[in-house]
Amino acid sequence: MMPALPGTLQGGSQGGLTQTEQDTIFGSIGGDAGMPTTKGAQTVTGPDFHDVLMARRQIRPYLQRTAMHSYPAINELIGAEVFIKHENYQPVGAFKVRGGINLISQLSGEERARGVIAASTGNHGQSVSYAARLFGVKARIVVPEAANPGKVAAMRGMGAEVILQGERFDQARLHCEALARQRGYRYVHSGDEPLLIAGVATEALEMLEDEPGLEVIFVPVGGGSGAAGVCIAANAIDPNVRVVGVQSEAAPAAYESWRQKRLVEAPNTTFAEGLATGTAFALPQAILRERLKEFVLVGEEEIMRAMIWMIERAHSLAEGAGAAALAAAYRMRDEIAGKKIGLVCSGGNTSLEHLKQALELV
Repeated sequence: MMPALPGTLQGGSQGGLTQTEQDTIFGSIGGDAGMPTTKGAQTVTGPDFHDVLMARRQIRPYLQRTAMHSYPAINELIGAEVFIKHENYQPVGAFKVRGGINLISQLSGEERARGVIAASTGNHGQSVSYAARLFGVKARIVVPEAANPGKVAAMRGMGAEVILQGERFDQARLHCEALARQRGYRYVHSGDEPLLIAGVATEALEMLEDEPGLEVIFVPVGGGSGAAGVCIAANAIDPNVRVVGVQSEAAPAAYESWRQKRLVEAPNTTFAEGLATGTAFALPQAILRERLKEFVLVGEEEIMRAMIWMIERAHSLAEGAGAAALAAAYRMRDEIAGKKIGLVCSGGNTSLEHLKQALELV
């Protein structure tokens, strides 16, 4: 079991990327897909708090503020005052729709005409599909062949063309990038998009407005856009807020990249689609290295047990990624006892199969 690692990497501009990281973001896509290359370019930087405030203005006409509730039974379980941010109440059942709307709404006319393409295990694809329908843009989503059938049906129901490719997300992503190059679609990366990160950061803005005294925020990590956004908003509002990233032991690429301070790949066998990436993303990692205070891994059974606790104690359905924050808080309950805690329930789009697996643990 790998321990949480406190501390942040100092130095560099906030969210600034090295040339190698710029190449990682843009090199596989190239100008043919409408994404910039790095030749002769200025250093690419991530969003700042001003971008988060602008994102809130951009998405406000389309999304209602999500609820944040405290439940006595969860407080008793953790031994702290716990507030759950219900991003599982979003129209697509996940936080990513904030970023999708912020990005798609600001595409140029030429980009809209070409259409967009994205690779996803489900929630990013739903976000892009939902936003694309709002703004009259054709969306294509590449998903693994064993993708959550409910998420696939939802994307198709929103008018997206769903392309099944590969056993895991990373295979689907490579196929998506190839299609973007070949056909000129605007590729919407699930992490390396400043507008996407600024959009999802608005969840933390709402959390700290509703409960300014939050001392610790637990946020699940797949590609890292959500955690990067929480770090940007929390650091700007109250630098004393302790942000803790949470990933599955069965898919630790983002954790290992943060720990080693370089992009690495790792096995990806988690059931939790929202945490299921085998490689880290450059832009979120650049932000996390500078701003994330702690990162912890949790086991698959811990996540499933937390899914059941969400049903029993918070009367709410959470998918694996959505329950990961609660799993980490329970693991760290002695350390955080008596504090005011925020948990990001990032999504509620679990499959019946995963829910049955979790119930078998009870």
